[in-house]
Amino acid sequence: MAKRRIVLWFVSLILLAGFAVPALWAQYPKAPETYSITETNSMMGLDITMQIYRDGSKAVVDQSYGPREGSPKGVHTRTLYDLHTQQNYTWNLMDASALCGGGTFSGDWGDPFAASAAMNADMAKRQPKEIGTETLNGIATKILEVAVPDNQAKLWVDEKYGLIIKGQMTGISGQPQTILEVKQLSFAKPPASVFVLPAACAQAAAAPRVPTEAERIAAETGGHAEDFSNAIMPPPSQSSCTVLFRILRADTMEPMTSGFQVALDTQVDLDHPASYSTGLGADGRATFSGGGLHEVTGQLRNGVLRVENTPPHFNVDIYFGKGGDSSALIYRQCFGPQTTLLFVVKNPEKLSDGGDWLWVKSGKFAAKGVK
Repeated sequence: MAKRRIVLWFVSLILLAGFAVPALWAQYPKAPETYSITETNSMMGLDITMQIYRDGSKAVVDQSYGPREGSPKGVHTRTLYDLHTQQNYTWNLMDASALCGGGTFSGDWGDPFAASAAMNADMAKRQPKEIGTETLNGIATKILEVAVPDNQAKLWVDEKYGLIIKGQMTGISGQPQTILEVKQLSFAKPPASVFVLPAACAQAAAAPRVPTEAERIAAETGGHAEDFSNAIMPPPSQSSCTVLFRILRADTMEPMTSGFQVALDTQVDLDHPASYSTGLGADGRATFSGGGLHEVTGQLRNGVLRVENTPPHFNVDIYFGKGGDSSALIYRQCFGPQTTLLFVVKNPEKLSDGGDWLWVKSGKFAAKGVK
């Protein structure tokens, strides 16, 4: 359990890399945009070798590990990120015949300097203790110790850019365990061949460009993507708030007040996930079961469901009759004492066309505009 907590701490910081505290960055010069990094990473329980290359608007993340149970040949994949077009392509370096996956991304792509900025920001709040310096793998570092729940974390931080060179945790066992270590760091221009797409990716590269998440949200809401945040992405906010939940049609953003049922589970246990199901009663209405899921349609007022003191995560299930149903595990985000949660649905008569669960950070759909 101790290792799990420290790993979750490191992982949550990486997820928050795009929200690094700007003031902390002032201690270091601007992060380089040309580099090659080789590191070992065991944050997710597996010892993975990662090679990260960047040359301006192009970046590559190469991941590999050797044979092990469940994977007799091991794994070696590479993902190319175009930071300008926000397109990415992933292929299998161990199987030239395998298809190449293409897609889009937004926000952080795995930049180790951005992730380090987030870790540094969190450490600053925890009042770390500097215990010395060390040249580690040819890199000058300062050594910091910081207390986290049930553990003592020890970090080696690059003195020039603030890059985390090594992360170690010591739990109840008293034995330090390395979770992350940069083995090689170079600021020379990576070989051009690293950024060349294989033939297997030609079809994916020629396919029509899929909108990024930010572009999709802007198109659905007719507003600015920065006014919203993805409600199904962790981690949750520390503080609680009152949530005002609404369902809106995409494009027009017209509120929906009928034609659907809403069920809610505010007792979600992530360590013991419930199995939810939606049935059909004799009266043609949906019945909800599993965990603490229960119908709350009758609590809506003019299409708004008010949920007091929301927990860090909760499940919402929406049923549109013949149109289908949609459910999501929501991670709490509070942008004020009252915060609006939206389900923006493209086609209520066919939910399979998609929709987005969005927290409203600002703008006309914010909680202050709800009567």
